[in-house]
Amino acid sequence: MGVSIDINPFDAPDAVQVPDGDPDALYRDRETLASATRAAEVWAARLAANASDFESAWKLARARYWLGTNGLPEAERRNALEQGIAAGQTAATLYPQRPEGHFWMAANMGALAESFGMRQGIKYRKPIKESLEKVLALEPEFLQGSADRALGRWYFKVPGLFGGSNSKSEEHLRKALSYNQNSVITHIFLAETLDAQGKSDAARQEARAALDAPLDPDWAPEDRRFKQQAEALLKKLSR
Repeated sequence: MGVSIDINPFDAPDAVQVPDGDPDALYRDRETLASATRAAEVWAARLAANASDFESAWKLARARYWLGTNGLPEAERRNALEQGIAAGQTAATLYPQRPEGHFWMAANMGALAESFGMRQGIKYRKPIKESLEKVLALEPEFLQGSADRALGRWYFKVPGLFGGSNSKSEEHLRKALSYNQNSVITHIFLAETLDAQGKSDAARQEARAALDAPLDPDWAPEDRRFKQQAEALLKKLSR
C-alpha cells in the first residue's frame, strides 16, 4: 500500500504549478489531440507535485498509451510510450496490490514491443507477461478481462521458441470474451489467432462479430479505430 505524503505547493519557490482543467473530462475528448495532451500534462503535473498520487500515476500511464498508439505523430510515439511505462511503474510501486499500474505499464510495453522492432520485443517480453499475470492474480475481471485479452495477444505474437502458443492465445481470448462478449478488439485478436490455426470460417465469424458489436461508450474512440481494423481483416479473410 502506498504512503500518503502531503505536499503544500507553496512550501518552496520552485514548487510545481498544476495546470487548470479537469483531466478526466479532457481525456473523454481524447480523439482531440489537444485534449489528450492537456489531460496528460495535468496528471503529470499532479504527480510531480505529489509523488504518492496513485490515481494521477496510472491515469498518466493510460493517457501516454493513447498518445503513443493513436494520438501523436509517429516520430513522437516512442517517447510517449516510454513515459507511460515509467508512470505505470510508479503506480505499481505505490500500490502493488492494485491492478491499474501493472496493466498500463504492460500495455505501454506491449505497444513498444509491437511497434518498434525486435530489440524492444526481446526487452519487454518477460516483463509484459509478468505484469499481466499479476493483474490476473489481483483482479481477473479488471477492465472486463483486459489482462486475459492482452495475454492472448502475447501468446499470439511471441514465437513458440520463447513461449508463444496459438492454443494458449485462443484460451485467454475466449476467457476475455466471457467478461464482455461485445469487446471489439478481443474479437479481432481471436480472429487473427484462429486464422493462424487454419480455422478460416471461425476467424471470419469473429471478424464479423467485431464489426457487429456496439461501441462501448467508455471506449468509443478506441472501438471506432478497431472497427476499421475489423473491416480490413474481414476483407483479407474473405479472399
